[in-house]
Amino acid sequence: MGVTVGQLAERLGAEVPDAGTGLEREITGIKPAEAAGGSDVTFVTDARHEEGLARSGAGAAIVPKPIDGLAIPQLVVKDVNVALIETLNLFAPKLKPAVEGVDPSARVGVNVQLGEGVCIGPHVVLEDNVQIGTGSLIRGGCKIGENTRIGTNCRLDSNVVVYHNCVLGSHVIIQANSTVGSVGFGYAFVDGAHKLIPHNGGVIIEDFVEIGANSCVDRAKFGNTIIGAGTKIDNLVQIAHNVVVGKCCLIASQVGVAGSCRLGDGVVLAGQVGLADNIEIGAGTMVGAQAGIMSSVGAGEKLAWTPALNHKEAIRVVAHILRLPKLARELKRLTAKVEQLEAAENDKARG
Repeated sequence: MGVTVGQLAERLGAEVPDAGTGLEREITGIKPAEAAGGSDVTFVTDARHEEGLARSGAGAAIVPKPIDGLAIPQLVVKDVNVALIETLNLFAPKLKPAVEGVDPSARVGVNVQLGEGVCIGPHVVLEDNVQIGTGSLIRGGCKIGENTRIGTNCRLDSNVVVYHNCVLGSHVIIQANSTVGSVGFGYAFVDGAHKLIPHNGGVIIEDFVEIGANSCVDRAKFGNTIIGAGTKIDNLVQIAHNVVVGKCCLIASQVGVAGSCRLGDGVVLAGQVGLADNIEIGAGTMVGAQAGIMSSVGAGEKLAWTPALNHKEAIRVVAHILRLPKLARELKRLTAKVEQLEAAENDKARG
């Protein structure tokens, strides 16, 4: 089912220059400019992509400002990203909705409390004293441990495990196969062997946190591991015991945050960043991909490289490294020249 260009413009609050043309064309999907056809809407976020739009076969385009000479209808919006989210939601696949209530195959312990409109999928296990708030969805194969509380309008996708004594706020999303509350990697070397230190604490996931697939958030030894409100965690991320992550942080795939680290609000960690244990990352700091952070850093830093450096210094270091082959050749040439001069001096002295 589609909408007309005019209907889409109204939904997005967009202005349409030359509004008399093309408003009745039906739009059934959204695609990038190079792949879009006549029934698709496309988009550009900045001037760099305008050239591709000029060659596109799209039926309409969402743009931040009018583009001269573009033959298709233009939907001019204040924020293309906001409009893009709305349009993607409009054309999202229409999947079968979850069934309200508890699937007959689920196992429910004693003193479990379920709010109105909760959906409990097939083969879910809810252990004793679990609480799940109104409108939350627990998909098939999930397991929720004893005394764990889950807030309202949460979504746990298939096979998520939340261990005992954990707390999830409201509007939390955890994608498939992720684990919250597993025992942390903490050992003491006793009598010639590594002995696991008990982890008796919990995990607190605050409101509007999203965690991707196959990620882990370990429970604390004491107190709680905490993920601050609005933080978004990608797939394949490891958050160790007693870590405190601030509000509205972004943590990309394959990041590893070692035990007892503290991240301020708005920290951004790009893919494969690694943090040593017991360090603090100041609010608003951004760390580039594959950087290794070995000691605490202040607020608002921009870091890259391993060990991590200020991004401007890291650029200089990389530039010098790229010059090494040339410098090696020059050193070889100069060494040969010095050897020739020394040989000539030796010959002169013997003569």
